[in-house]
Amino acid sequence: MADASASMTLATLSLIGFALLAGFYLTTLHLLWTLVSVTVTAVLVSQLLRKLRRRDALTERRVCVLVLGDIGRSPRMQYHALSLSKHGYSVTFVGFPGTKPHQDVIGDERITIIPITEVKGLQVGPRMVSYVTKVILQSLQLLLVLLKTDVQSHILIQNPPGLPSIMVTWLVCGLRGSRFIIDWHNYGYTIMALSHGPDHPIVRLAQWYEQLFGRFSSHNLCVSNAMKEDLQNNWNISGERPGGETERTAFTGRDPSDLSVTLTSGRPALLISSTSWTEDEDFSILLKALEDYEGFVKAGASLPSLVCVITGKGPQKDHYRKLIDALSFEHVKICTPWLEAEDYPVLLGSADLGVCLHKSSSGLDLPMKVVDMFGCCLPVCAIHFYCLHELVKHEENGLIFKDSEELSGQLKSLLWDFPGCEDEGKLGQFRRNLRASGGQRWDQNWDQNVLPLLTAP
Repeated sequence: MADASASMTLATLSLIGFALLAGFYLTTLHLLWTLVSVTVTAVLVSQLLRKLRRRDALTERRVCVLVLGDIGRSPRMQYHALSLSKHGYSVTFVGFPGTKPHQDVIGDERITIIPITEVKGLQVGPRMVSYVTKVILQSLQLLLVLLKTDVQSHILIQNPPGLPSIMVTWLVCGLRGSRFIIDWHNYGYTIMALSHGPDHPIVRLAQWYEQLFGRFSSHNLCVSNAMKEDLQNNWNISGERPGGETERTAFTGRDPSDLSVTLTSGRPALLISSTSWTEDEDFSILLKALEDYEGFVKAGASLPSLVCVITGKGPQKDHYRKLIDALSFEHVKICTPWLEAEDYPVLLGSADLGVCLHKSSSGLDLPMKVVDMFGCCLPVCAIHFYCLHELVKHEENGLIFKDSEELSGQLKSLLWDFPGCEDEGKLGQFRRNLRASGGQRWDQNWDQNVLPLLTAP
């Protein structure tokens, strides 16, 4: 029995020893394969990251602008793209197609638009399933699109909508070494709360998501100082408000918070005249009237400063340009640009008053420039000649003058207390009369009077 017991003990010990040796061997083998797998994976990941982060001489001049919405209905992001291009950056503009973007964006050689499709989730089952599948599919689409582009120095995204673009952009920037900028227009979770209520789980999840991934950005832009302060105080995210104060020109101001453009209260009046600079237009009359106007302002009259734009080309332009350069005005500025055809009506529509110095050589023609001005509902002061009354109705859609003294007096009366006079004074009344009279447009008039000549037997 002792031998049997000893044999049993020996056998048991042998089995235990074998099990320990086998376990040790298998464990060592497993550790070896684990080490090999980790090493290979690390090498592959390193090679992949090197490929994804591969930079060239132009990388620092490339920026991706991303909006998970209709590009054409995202004016602020279009302005970002245009400003980047203006400063020499190549812009990859990613977003949904739909509304036509601004022509400046379409025609800019430095801006490349990459359209992406708005993904829909599963259309069967609970709404939550549809929403989750939409987020997953949109994430994969964005990831593929952004990884296929050249390496960008920065990726600038609009929020909202930020789900899933904030997370995907952060991931891509991490993989490719790009810097991540969020332009905060609002909080996405507050928009969701309008339909679901502030305490809905999906709203709380969206708030957590924005707060978490918003902190991973390199820089933050804000549409308002209030947004900037809220990000800092509640989420500890530092932001900047681009543009700061309202951007201003001599005539208008643009609020960076909503990009709305308004006329400034202290703006100068915009006076416009066009000419072919020939003998049938005596611009010394206008120059003398402007000299008188300068005197009115210096004497304390309640008149605005004046910007006078005289457009056109012609043989006497250099002669009058020398006369203009010799003038020394403080309250009147004169410029003589040449405008392209598409820009001319825009200027007319922006002006406060037009001046026509056309004197018909026969007394029988009518100045087309006045027709253009009336087409833009721009009141006109026009020099008198026979048959002008067929077009310019004195004290109805404009005024008629005979010399510089009368013209300066008309400028004084029309622009008194400007810009309030635009609504209450004669200028406002003339504009209302022009709008009310309507009149036939070119196409209507042409079809009525010219087309029959071509179709008559």
